[in-house]
Amino acid sequence: MSVSEAFGDVASLIAQMNPEKIVKLKASNVMSERVENLVFRKKNGTITLDETSELERFLALDLFIGLAKARANQLIMNK
Repeated sequence: MSVSEAFGDVASLIAQMNPEKIVKLKASNVMSERVENLVFRKKNGTITLDETSELERFLALDLFIGLAKARANQLIMNK
C-alpha cells in the first residue's frame, strides 16, 4: 500500500463519520493567515527551511482534508 492509498483510506473513514460536517470543514482564520504569510514569503524568496517544512505540512493537511471532503460529498450525493 502506498502513502497515497493510505491517505485515501483514512479520508474515506473520516468522511463516513459525518459527511455533512466533513464537507463544511474550514481552516481557522489564524491558520489561513499563517499559510498566506508562508506562501508570500516563499514567493518572495524570504522563507526559511523550517518555514518551508511548515508550509509543506499545511499543504499536505489541506490535500488530505480536501480528499475527505470529496469522499463526503460522494456519500451525500449517493444517498
